[in-house]
Amino acid sequence: MILAVDIGNTNIVVGCIDGDKICFVERLSTVSTRTELEYAISFKNVLELYDIHFSRLEGGIISSVVPPVTNIVKRSVEKVLGKEVMVVGPGVKTGLNIIMDNPREVGSDRIVNAVAVVHEYPVPAAIIDMGTATTICVVDEKKNYIGGAIIPGMRIAADTLTARTAQLPKISLEPPARLIGKNTIDCMKSGVFYGNAALIDGMLDRMEEEMGQKLTIVATGGLAKALIPHCRHDIILDDALLLKGLKIIYDKNH
Repeated sequence: MILAVDIGNTNIVVGCIDGDKICFVERLSTVSTRTELEYAISFKNVLELYDIHFSRLEGGIISSVVPPVTNIVKRSVEKVLGKEVMVVGPGVKTGLNIIMDNPREVGSDRIVNAVAVVHEYPVPAAIIDMGTATTICVVDEKKNYIGGAIIPGMRIAADTLTARTAQLPKISLEPPARLIGKNTIDCMKSGVFYGNAALIDGMLDRMEEEMGQKLTIVATGGLAKALIPHCRHDIILDDALLLKGLKIIYDKNH
């Protein structure tokens, strides 16, 4: 059994993987001011919540898109496990061929997601990850990572709309009762929620047109479960996709 941790801009996804079984998936807030000890206590509490003793864990692996937090979390996980923890980055074998202008610029979360999709789903494929940003990445029929798009996330869009206008209030990220809103809040919810669903559908249409192929579409991330059912494409929801990719990379390096 291993502990897998993904550090995102808003949330830290943490889970335990025993063989091919995902024991749990939980989210903590990413807070740059938290100390090594505070993070260690959080990880310890999550393990205790699921009745998993640290002695059962053979190791850990971390991916991160927040460099200032990476080493703090790494040391905190090592404090809990009493073992050195792997961080996805240069020198770590992923088995993924990245065809980009500068492969080192590709976020580790996108690489890990692509590794999981290549192993679990038919290719070519598109991978939607809905977090602080919404990313759509593409793997071709030869299992090469060939690029994608980065889009402002739903929460960023909603917060920016509120911050840049004098009279628009903060809203929750949920669909209104109807597409054509009858009040300001429902109009905002419709624009942010259904607007993002239409954006994803439109991007997928254009990507398939550019590829000249139908794509297997897999979605993950904190906001995916709420939004993806409202998209018109056939999209597979996989909340544990990133953890699966971390386990595959961990095994490749041991």
